[in-house]
Amino acid sequence: MGGVLSTDLVPWADATVSQMMAQTKMLMGTVVEYKELMMMYACAIKEVRTKFDVLNTEFKIRYQRNPISSISTRLKRTASITDKLERQNFPFSLESIEKNVNDVAGIRVICSYIDDIYTIAEAFLRQDDVTLIAQKDYIAHPKPNGYRSLHLIISIPVFFADRKKDMKVEVQIRTIAMDFWASLEHQLKYKQEIPNQPEIISQLKECAEIINATDEKMLDIRHQIEEIADAPTEEDILLEKLSKLDLAVDV
Repeated sequence: MGGVLSTDLVPWADATVSQMMAQTKMLMGTVVEYKELMMMYACAIKEVRTKFDVLNTEFKIRYQRNPISSISTRLKRTASITDKLERQNFPFSLESIEKNVNDVAGIRVICSYIDDIYTIAEAFLRQDDVTLIAQKDYIAHPKPNGYRSLHLIISIPVFFADRKKDMKVEVQIRTIAMDFWASLEHQLKYKQEIPNQPEIISQLKECAEIINATDEKMLDIRHQIEEIADAPTEEDILLEKLSKLDLAVDV
């Protein structure tokens, strides 16, 4: 797969019948190849989602807690792919999409706490069929507007009927609070021509700092509760003392 999707075509008004037939055949074939490529990306999303579902189930059994609150997925729209390639001056071809667009397939993992993000990411990346291509930690190093999230670009093999193909997937992992802020900020930034825009941007960043502080506070509270739950009770202490007594009787 690698045909050009929209260039090298003779203008329809200037084309001969044979040229029109040839171009129609080429375009139909390329559309089929494009749909096949999108299918492969969709299958890669399923593979990655299954991995996170399995990890969440395992953690529930081992630690009596689900680190993942929710998972959402998306396949980038054709218009968005085209826009991205045009902005970066890349041709709109199948090869170019695979090489230059890392987020055609996307999955967002929402965790309850900040430490869950890194725990889940590390467990995911330890799997031997997951290859890390790039990582950006916007939690340790937030964007200037206050955005926080852990971004991973990974490659995963997907098995089809007659072949295996490595596919790229973008994974975003963030907390519920981070996702709340990012979702609203995304909506607000598309409301153009609003007055006092610098002030609005400043307020959004302030909200991001407050939300991050809340994330850290909730994690601290969870740690306190876990310490209390793990602390030995009076019964535990008594049983431990009894176990150390020499109750043997000399005969």
